[in-house]
Amino acid sequence: MPKMVPHFLFLLFSLTDAQTVVFQPSYIIATGPRITALLLGNTKDITLNVRTVLPSDVTGNLDPPSCKAGETQWILTSELVGQNALRVHLRLNRTLQLCGENKTDCCPKTLCVLETLQVSACAGDTSQASLLIQAKIYALLLPDNPGSDNKTVIPNQVYEPLGSCPCDFTDRTCDIRCCCDKDCSTEELKLFESHCLPGPFGGQISQVPDYQCSAQKEDSPDWFPFLCVLSPPENNPYLGLFYHGEEISTKPRPSFKKPILSAPIQVDIYRQGSPIFTLNNQLFTIPQMALGHCVHNAPVAFLENFSFKCVTMLRSCPTGYPLQTPLSDLRIQVNNGQGDEVTVVVIDKLVEDLTGFMSTGESVITSVMVQECQNVNLALDYKFFWKGNSITNITLTRSIGTISVNGNVTLTTRYSAVFLSGEFMGESNSGNPGYQVGRPIIAGIEDTQSGTFSVQRTSLNLWKPVNEGLCLTAEKQPVLFAENSTSGCLLTVTSDDMSQCDILRNKVYSLQENLIPAMYVAKIGNPNSQTKTDWLNIDFMNTSKTSEDGHGSCGEIPSHIHIHIWSFVTGMIDGNAQRNIQSIQVRSTLSTWTFEFGGGDIRETQLFPVTSSVTFIDIPINTGPPKTRFQINFTEYDCNRNDVCWPQLVFPVTKYYTGEPHSQSLAKGLILVFLLITASLLGTPWMQIRQAWNSSSL
Repeated sequence: MPKMVPHFLFLLFSLTDAQTVVFQPSYIIATGPRITALLLGNTKDITLNVRTVLPSDVTGNLDPPSCKAGETQWILTSELVGQNALRVHLRLNRTLQLCGENKTDCCPKTLCVLETLQVSACAGDTSQASLLIQAKIYALLLPDNPGSDNKTVIPNQVYEPLGSCPCDFTDRTCDIRCCCDKDCSTEELKLFESHCLPGPFGGQISQVPDYQCSAQKEDSPDWFPFLCVLSPPENNPYLGLFYHGEEISTKPRPSFKKPILSAPIQVDIYRQGSPIFTLNNQLFTIPQMALGHCVHNAPVAFLENFSFKCVTMLRSCPTGYPLQTPLSDLRIQVNNGQGDEVTVVVIDKLVEDLTGFMSTGESVITSVMVQECQNVNLALDYKFFWKGNSITNITLTRSIGTISVNGNVTLTTRYSAVFLSGEFMGESNSGNPGYQVGRPIIAGIEDTQSGTFSVQRTSLNLWKPVNEGLCLTAEKQPVLFAENSTSGCLLTVTSDDMSQCDILRNKVYSLQENLIPAMYVAKIGNPNSQTKTDWLNIDFMNTSKTSEDGHGSCGEIPSHIHIHIWSFVTGMIDGNAQRNIQSIQVRSTLSTWTFEFGGGDIRETQLFPVTSSVTFIDIPINTGPPKTRFQINFTEYDCNRNDVCWPQLVFPVTKYYTGEPHSQSLAKGLILVFLLITASLLGTPWMQIRQAWNSSSL
């Protein structure tokens, strides 16, 4: 059978590009008469053909893909498994029996098929994708006498020694991997001679064990005759292990056929995490990031918010989805989960400032024609309004703009989806009720406009450097519970900035302040925005450092911000520890930046680090009873405060050993002492002393 990597259905749909086709996998080593592959992409108007290819006599390379079919011994068929997926089947149109008397259409040699196939997917006369198959198939070696009904009568092995070939189950038939089976021919043994059943199962009786008294050697220790095992060879340890003297008949074996992938089953009611379907039972997809790559057709899960950026290199104007999409293709009719339809409402937004969306690299060609690409999709922001288990409305805000392509252009597009209940965004918690490890810390800003206490959620952030690591292009990443982290970026400072230290300090302070735009932090993972007891005040502190500004230097720069979070375990729910935040402190470290001048009148620049970090501290639940005055003052036998620990000299029989009850460890220790004394009495030193005593007495 072909060696293929298993695919899940959602991955098949998500990796499909609507504008191109690709075989998955693109190379197969086939050892059986049936081959299956998938053709992903826009399979409309695609034709398939198969032919045999040979290496070129001049270059040694295989022939390029061609849309002209050749005569082969394979039958090519295909079936549609989705909107953008086609399953391709190849079946060998011949038998694999080895030639013998009065046999036709057979294999003259054991290696029956050895050829290279090329399957081409063509649009007209142009090859769009190709699949290369290396077929190496051996002939089927079938016994002359079918052994489906054969029976072997085996005597009662409880009272008789093990047979010379215990894996010979079937009479007059070669048993696979049984190398001692006399019914196997030489050709059959070559198929599995490197995979014979080991040990007694395959008739390979092991040697005499080392603990048998008959295995004593000249270099055996003195205690060997005392502790060896005396057992006759007839007392085989495998006696009665395999059979019970009954007739064993062959039974139908399970089938190991490859499962057939089916189309996704549409659910009647949407639940959190279930895929959203269109009205024609197709997956509703939005470009997303998966496995480090931007996937154009990724399914959207119900009540799962996301926001991604996709980077695309352009040399010319885009022509297909998702950068160029007609308005009619975006107004999709979606199944609302109750059998009715919801049409996507598209709102266009013109973007004139392309900062943050595109950057131009150096062109290899000196003179490149500038291309104006209009109505390019720069961002697709979906809003799903839901109620209960259904979708009530969908709006799409499409940001479009005109870009200029001159050589290599890097375009950064943005895609997001949020699920709104009424007018408010669905808030995701970080635990229930305690925080879960790896979930974001929930912060908040007090809403002073309302008469009662109310908190608007936000997050604590750290620096997330991208590209060159500059603070100008750096992004923010949320602080994750129980995960210590340190990050930073580089701030570009000119020589003129060093002459205006107050402005420089305020600039750095503003950068650091944007990381923590919050006043409160939630104690638990699912806080109530209107319950004050669920929130803690953030304690802001500055490390005082007296430093004066001088020529080329500025002091008291808040270059580092550190977050200390104290947490403790409040209990267990379903085996999961519930962790709450006890206290939080944000400390700014002030430092002095000194500019290194290189001389001259040129306006110089220098990079200075701006860093952020977070540390989580666990508060122990039970610190134990307070130490007595004797334990504090008398430290001679305290193992925690001395290098020499006398109480642990006999560790297993003392109270410090907690692996088992003290009574059991004491009894085992005494038995060990007894065995050591016995071994010393029966060993060589005692025998020499006894011989010397006997010789002196004579």
